[in-house]
Parts: sequence; C-alpha cells; structure tokens
Amino acid sequence: MRKAIVRFIDPISIAEKNLKYSIVCSKFRNNWIFVRHHTRNTWEMPAGHIETNETALQAARRELYEETGAISFSLRTICDYACDWKGETNYGRIYFADILQLGKLPPFEIAEISLVKDLPENLTYPDIQDLIFKKVKDTY
Repeated sequence: MRKAIVRFIDPISIAEKNLKYSIVCSKFRNNWIFVRHHTRNTWEMPAGHIETNETALQAARRELYEETGAISFSLRTICDYACDWKGETNYGRIYFADILQLGKLPPFEIAEISLVKDLPENLTYPDIQDLIFKKVKDTY
C-alpha cells in the first residue's frame, strides 16, 4: 500500500481557493481530542472539507463544533500542507484549538470523542495524522 506524502508549508501560503481541508488538532483540559466517526472504529482529529463559499477558518470552526461539541475555544493557524496520495495532491490548513468549553456532541457523523495524553494507536489515517500531530506538538 502506497503511503501518503505530506509536505508542510508556511502558514497562509496556499491561496484560499486551492484549500480543500481544515484540520483542527485540539486540546481540552490538557488532553488531546480525537474523534470516532460513526461508521469507523478508528480515531482521527477533527477535520473536514471546506465548503463552497467558506474560508478555511470558517470550516475549522464549524468542524470543531460539529465533531466535538466545542462551544468556547481559541484557534491558531499552524501551517498549510500538501498531501500527495493515490496520484492526487490536495491542500489544507492545520489549526490548533485550545478548547475552553465542550457542549453536547451534535448529532452529525461523530459517534464519540476521546480525551487522551498522546496520539492513539488506532488512527484512521496513520501515515498522515502522525505527521500532523507531531508538527502541531512541535509548534505548540
């Protein structure tokens, strides 16, 4: 199986129109937050597609709420990234969220959240998420 290649790029380097994803590496009360999609048994960072007419920051805020129930938080841009996988290159922006308050988990696609001290072993996208997690930890 071919691994993804992730390249980190200076923050705000990629034109907004070329970004496809926002990823939000998040902490709440000194624990990292990972989420489990209701159709999977693996863990991932809150993240998602940037919708039409939405900025990367707006997508990050929306995804963080939809996937964790976060209602009070601060966001910091970490960097942009390029991911080469299956012959395609996609671009995104990585954020760090310091969550101050979690509300009820909205009834969207996430079944549960997990508060952990380090990267879980059972990741949905292990060859991508481990690099992003390390980048955020090194920057944070």
